Amino acid sequence: MRMTGAGYTVVVPTSGRNSLQALLSSLEHGAGPAPAEVIVAGPVPDLPGLSVPVRVVAGGRNAGWRAANTEWVVFLDDDVRLPADWRERLATDLTGLPSRVAASYGHLVVPPPTGGRRPADDERRCAERAAGWHLSDFACRRDVLAALGGFDERTSRVGSDFVLRLRRAGLDWERGSRLSLQPSRERGFFDSVTEQRAHAGDAVLRRRYGRTWRDLTDAGPSPMGRHFLTTAALAAASLAGRRRGVAAAAWLALTTDFALRRILPGPRTPREIARMVVTSALVPPAAVLSRLRGEIAALREKPSAPKAILFDRDDTIIVNEPYLADPKLVRPMPGAEQVLRRLREAGVAIGVVSNQSGVARGLITEEQLTEVNARVEELLGPFDTWQVCVHGEADGCACRKPKPGLVRQAAKALGVRPRDCVVIGDIGADVGAAAAAGAAGILVPTEHTREEEIRSAPRVARDLTEAVGLAMGERAW
Repeated sequence: MRMTGAGYTVVVPTSGRNSLQALLSSLEHGAGPAPAEVIVAGPVPDLPGLSVPVRVVAGGRNAGWRAANTEWVVFLDDDVRLPADWRERLATDLTGLPSRVAASYGHLVVPPPTGGRRPADDERRCAERAAGWHLSDFACRRDVLAALGGFDERTSRVGSDFVLRLRRAGLDWERGSRLSLQPSRERGFFDSVTEQRAHAGDAVLRRRYGRTWRDLTDAGPSPMGRHFLTTAALAAASLAGRRRGVAAAAWLALTTDFALRRILPGPRTPREIARMVVTSALVPPAAVLSRLRGEIAALREKPSAPKAILFDRDDTIIVNEPYLADPKLVRPMPGAEQVLRRLREAGVAIGVVSNQSGVARGLITEEQLTEVNARVEELLGPFDTWQVCVHGEADGCACRKPKPGLVRQAAKALGVRPRDCVVIGDIGADVGAAAAAGAAGILVPTEHTREEEIRSAPRVARDLTEAVGLAMGERAW
């Protein structure tokens, strides 16, 4: 695949900072394919004249990518700077990526302080964030953005939420070879305190994706344990009692240690020392209050149930009999009848998406296939749609899983979007088809499932009942 100028659109979410002009100038000058368009999302100052079309839209990242018409959308923060080879490296990063790779992000470099000065606390934290996953220089396939509904801008952890949804859909992301610079900007005295608002998003992500969400996004260890301990000591010290002095001493020791760990690596100027002393006392309670607000928001957030659940047939809802041609041999999988009945009672559409290459191989006839599927419905009840691929691997059809055809056809027949469906199956092709169509996938391994399929699956359930429970959400189910 050759990368062309029409292959990507640059979206720059901005709050109107003057740094935007420098970014656009650095984007224009360089080798490699130019973007088809630059979309600036947000209020802007006067823009420099560019050789590529520039459009301004109201809103943020979501408004920007929805206005794009190219295969790839590249998001750039308005304060990054691009080296002369950025466009060239971007083309290299995006060319030939397999379909399972939905996104690519660049290396973000934070220049060290000038004059040999040690970096201040906020400069060190900026460099730490730049070393991991980020949205500052992030490219994503537009059809994936559309399938996932874009970014959830309600949460303070926008980037982490998005990559977790990518992982849940069975998609990957890769770090590219391109570099971008993010110069440190002067921070306000209390910026480290106001940044604690982000901890509200931690509770929401834990509720949505489980306790391992930080490991899945390389977010690093959480400081909340220590912040909770420091805040508890402060609360105990404010209460009357014989142990008030002990609590006060514990709070002072914890706060002093926190301040020293922020002061000693830095420039140790009077202003920096004063800022670290004051904010080290304020950060823990600010973080705890933010986290508590997030916990309340997470409790109020209702899990969104899918509008349709699509099942593979063999070894998922019925026991696998190779090239099954005799309806008398149809046997339901354990729990299949019960979960299907409950889904019908809950008003959730259900369907079957099944590869049946035995027809193409001449091992069964289409009439026998129809009789077997009719027997499945006799034993398990009616399905709202059947989508079956009767082609062989060499036929080059668009429907054989892991291609998305069956899932898309089922969604269309049910009058829903693929993103509102969950596909449940026993092999990698099932969850692969879900991901390719923009649906969620859940793997229920059997003795025929390969280990690498289990490792790469976005979600794995022990049995069919657990898989449907995961699809519906604990409360909804």
